[in-house]
Amino acid sequence: MAIFLKANWENIIMANYEIDQKILSPFVPKGVELDLFDGKSYVSLVGFMFKNTKLFNVAIPFFGNFEEINLRFYVKRKEENGSTKRGVVFINETIPYPIVAWVANKLYNEHYTVVPTKHEISTEKSSKKVKFEWLLNKKWNSIAVTTATISEKMKPDSLESFIYEHYYGYTKTADDKTEEYKLQHPSWKISEVLDYQIECDFDAMYGKSFSVLNQIKPAAVFIADGSAVGIEWKRTKIKLDYERC
Repeated sequence: MAIFLKANWENIIMANYEIDQKILSPFVPKGVELDLFDGKSYVSLVGFMFKNTKLFNVAIPFFGNFEEINLRFYVKRKEENGSTKRGVVFINETIPYPIVAWVANKLYNEHYTVVPTKHEISTEKSSKKVKFEWLLNKKWNSIAVTTATISEKMKPDSLESFIYEHYYGYTKTADDKTEEYKLQHPSWKISEVLDYQIECDFDAMYGKSFSVLNQIKPAAVFIADGSAVGIEWKRTKIKLDYERC
């Protein structure tokens, strides 16, 4: 399968909030349903580094390394053969370069927006600090963690495994149309988060539907080492039940 995008995703912070399913329902594309962990739905504020980005195996000069901030939630698609595909839906993806956002939105009907971003990463003897920032309405928002320097495999059936191990993406291209794409990467290792700080205006960034996140703390905050990642070019248009009739 041809790979549309290749990159290294590094220092992937996930701040995970329990959220009412009714808030997410309007954003769920047709053909998939919310994926729950222990009966709860989650939305994640994510910050990470995009490095060595290539489109169709061609490096992007001057624009290959950048920060990405996104808000995502979790869905699943049950297939006719009984198997289940677990994936994510993005509310918004934010990067600093207009040309990269234009390509992703034009070719893939994504929801990229552009704002200034920056990051700080430092490692000491027994801890590591990672901070991603983005400028919105003349104010810097941020997501930051202090972590242990040792990383370990995720435990099966854990919340961190649920959050990180969704290998499909689903995009609503119209009210009654959904496209599916696949991500390729190994299971990531994670490090213990010793402390975290989040400064995010969810209302201004993601709309009134998510303003509730301004008043609550995340249920859990994780960080993964990351790895090389590939996103397949092929997009599957999901056939809805009424289309099969």
